[in-house]
Amino acid sequence: QVQLVESGGGLVQAGGSLRLSCAVSGSIFSISAMGWYRQAPGKQRELVALITSGGITNYADSVKGRFTISRDNAKNTVYLQMNSLKPEDTAAYYCNDGYSPWGQGTQVTVSS
Repeated sequence: QVQLVESGGGLVQAGGSLRLSCAVSGSIFSISAMGWYRQAPGKQRELVALITSGGITNYADSVKGRFTISRDNAKNTVYLQMNSLKPEDTAAYYCNDGYSPWGQGTQVTVSS
């Protein structure tokens, strides 16, 4: 059973930074592509960043140039560095490999 545990969210002012972490257990993490998703109230969950097993990354246009996804295969952990945060980045953030049950997520709130 795959378990995904997100952490690192919080309340930050616009222009600030946060670093999210996602600890993964129960899967062959090193060969899995991993994504960070977010869901704002009343909106659908959206993919914001993806990293392949080989380290190739891709970003939603809304976060390109501000967010950086990375992974540490030795620690079975994927990260999301978020800089220049905007109020519209406010959402619950989740990581997933596209196949596993969702974790509890971590809330990011950006005040203006």
